[in-house]
Amino acid sequence: MTVLTNPQKKRLRAKGHDLKPVVMVGNKGLSESVLKEIGLALDHHELIKVKAAVGDRTERDEVFATIVKEHHAELIQQIGNIGLFFKRNGEEAKIKL
Repeated sequence: MTVLTNPQKKRLRAKGHDLKPVVMVGNKGLSESVLKEIGLALDHHELIKVKAAVGDRTERDEVFATIVKEHHAELIQQIGNIGLFFKRNGEEAKIKL
């Protein structure tokens, strides 16, 4: 996992501002298929938004922590139930930092 500087995170937040959530996590939480879909989206787009419509803040934070851990992604920004995640695609990097 790449450690991003604050200016890099700021640029990623700006890029992510107009993005719509690619994956929605519902009340049933993170299933294997949802985690797989998030992984595919990260590989393809590098920067994605995930909406976690789960119970309370603790559950939402656990969902976001699991995404970070499982996919070696970085949580760039979290506003309410929306998380902005970044994972560099080493072979074909689309976003220049």
